[in-house]
Amino acid sequence: MKIIGIIPARYESTRLPGKPLIKICGKPMIQHVWENAGKSKLIDKLVVATDNKLIYETVESFGGEAVLTSKKHKSGTDRIGEAAKKYKSDIVVNIQGDEPFISYKNIDAAIKQLLEDKKLNVSTLGYQIKDKEEINNPNVVKIVVDRNNNALYFSRSAVPYDRDRAGKIKYIKHIGLYVYRTKFLYEFIKLKQTEHEIAEKLEQLRVLDNGVKVKVVITKIDSKSIDTLDDLISLNSTLRI
Repeated sequence: MKIIGIIPARYESTRLPGKPLIKICGKPMIQHVWENAGKSKLIDKLVVATDNKLIYETVESFGGEAVLTSKKHKSGTDRIGEAAKKYKSDIVVNIQGDEPFISYKNIDAAIKQLLEDKKLNVSTLGYQIKDKEEINNPNVVKIVVDRNNNALYFSRSAVPYDRDRAGKIKYIKHIGLYVYRTKFLYEFIKLKQTEHEIAEKLEQLRVLDNGVKVKVVITKIDSKSIDTLDDLISLNSTLRI
């Protein structure tokens, strides 16, 4: 079973341009992602997929491997789909380029779902929200799962809605790592965007809208993504940089 990890990284982020190259503790963000993902016990090969020559050169400079992809891709999944075709694999792991401290234990936990369930095509990660401010933050995606931890819906809104405000709802934050069977990944990137996906700006909804199960691994290890300048300032404050 050949497993490849691909980190999509584009320069032209609308909310934080040049994000992969921003320095954290003296290293570009993409290097932190690479080094943490590289600790995985299950990934056989790790690659950065980018549309930017400077990001490509930066990855090569710290000993990583990168491939150049089209600038026309609308999502990270489309980008890893192009990159994956350059390699032979059975499973592709989409590792977000804006989560500098992603835990390799989380990565491996998500991969194990596909290794153990041969019928499963997609898995991802969830974390029970402890910071109440994240519940109503649209940059923090929430997941509703069934009793078997299969995703029912992903949303930027606070779902499920606590109508009686009893405070008993356990909100689950989505950690945006995806594990795909390679064959399904190629099918997925050919599917048209759906109304839910377009409205929420969440590509994983395209999977659910097409009736495909997404297994959610509930982890006890959080992972902070850097989406905005405020996220970066908060991280630097935490690290006391």
